[in-house]
Amino acid sequence: MSDRKRYRRKPSQPIVAVQLKLDTDGFKYHKWGGEQRCKANDWLVDNGGEVYTVDAESFARTYTALTLGTYVKTSRVWAERAVSAGRVTTNEGSTGYEAGDWLVSNGEDGSDAYSISAEKFEKLYELDE
Repeated sequence: MSDRKRYRRKPSQPIVAVQLKLDTDGFKYHKWGGEQRCKANDWLVDNGGEVYTVDAESFARTYTALTLGTYVKTSRVWAERAVSAGRVTTNEGSTGYEAGDWLVSNGEDGSDAYSISAEKFEKLYELDE
């Protein structure tokens, strides 16, 4: 992925999240064109009206609490624009993307990946110079 660059989430873009600290086997749901899976201790996130789950370990590495229930992503991400449509494997399942969307990973090595539309990426992230 030669065009990958490092980005940071804009601090003006917090999320609301609740950790699912329940004795549960988790649950499955459909989003982003695929089946997603949530486990005990994962996080239920509301990101500007878009609701989804985030793996507990990933959340702990990438988000910092602002106030009770409000968090901001403080870790950097690596991203590049997709040149063609496809699917990316995520911690929760998989996500479809179109050409022009962004392929993002929390790990510099491409791990902990997801995709995001160009419009949303430009609203949420800025180049980390």
